[in-house]
Amino acid sequence: MDVKTYRARSMQEALQLVRQDLGSHAAVLHTRELRGGLLQRLLGVRQIEVTASATVHVPSRFAEPLEAAAPAGGAGGEVCGVRAPVQRRETAPIPPADQQSFRDQFRDDLRCQLDGLQSMVEDLCQRRAPATGPDLPASLFHLFTDLIDAEVSEELAREMIDRLRHGAAPGDLEDAVLLKARLVRMIEAELQVTGPLRVTPGHRRLVALVGPTGVGKTTTIAKLAGNFHLRERRRVGLITVDTYRIAAVEQLRTYADIIDLPMEVVATPREMRRAVERLANLDLILMDTAGRSPRDELKIQELRSLLAEAGADEVHLVLSSVNSLENLKKTVRQFADVGVTAIVVTKLDEATGLGTLLPLLRSCRLPLSYVTHGQNVPDDIAAADRRKLTRSILGIDATS
Repeated sequence: MDVKTYRARSMQEALQLVRQDLGSHAAVLHTRELRGGLLQRLLGVRQIEVTASATVHVPSRFAEPLEAAAPAGGAGGEVCGVRAPVQRRETAPIPPADQQSFRDQFRDDLRCQLDGLQSMVEDLCQRRAPATGPDLPASLFHLFTDLIDAEVSEELAREMIDRLRHGAAPGDLEDAVLLKARLVRMIEAELQVTGPLRVTPGHRRLVALVGPTGVGKTTTIAKLAGNFHLRERRRVGLITVDTYRIAAVEQLRTYADIIDLPMEVVATPREMRRAVERLANLDLILMDTAGRSPRDELKIQELRSLLAEAGADEVHLVLSSVNSLENLKKTVRQFADVGVTAIVVTKLDEATGLGTLLPLLRSCRLPLSYVTHGQNVPDDIAAADRRKLTRSILGIDATS
């Protein structure tokens, strides 16, 4: 007796598996929706189970039409040139007693397998995520789901919930407001920031922005230049070494003309020395660099030589918040050789969650200097602020 069990995310997918494996005439013996274990319920996974057989005969609930009898001369004969239908051979039915015994045995075996899987999944959840076990208070569980919704990594979310739980008195676990306030302070402590650039009149400061292509370096340069020149009345100049990208020089020159700033275009180390000398009387020099692939080590070393020739006081690595955590970490590692001193995160308005900032800053051990949240120049940029970023990560109104 050939009986098989199939599982899928929907009934349609399960039946498709049955048809592909057993054929279109297979009989469906049993269907049900599996409840799943703790891990499946947390992830919202739905699973349908279908038991089917190609040999077990299940009588139809609908009356079958009488088939035409074969004419004289045997099955499949012809009458007036028309071939008669072949009579279908019936499979001998299984006795009711045997059918019931088989079904009982099948249910018992299936129940034992499901119980074993349930125990394995729950044991795995308890060993890997003790903070999210069944005995977790509701207040902490809600904070855990808030962190996951904010795209905080599961590992870091569990660590924070464990720290909250172990540091709380028994009565504190019932106070959701108190626990959330402690979580806010915990996240704020994870976010290291530098504050805005410190520009002193009469003392030249050269700040370079580096990073991969497409993260918004040129637009960020224009925002910083506009704020320091128009709002803080500082003498600002621009240097660009982005001579590779089409129209990159023209884009920055357009910003320089609008804001009324001097600008130098550099292609070699010798030109870099001369450009810095011509802008030596300014308060702030902002350098725009060409986007480099983190995998192109030769270009990274070339960038390092240009920055050393310029004598940059600060090097800010520009990253896009819409990239994955693993890509962000890899980019930081590859650009470490150029002497990065801080990180700028762009496109906060395009990100679905900001939780990746926490493990990123923890792993790279670099402070956050600025964040941007739009394309408007000189607006849509702000110095990184722990309180505001924490509330953005948790979806809390910054005014509260």
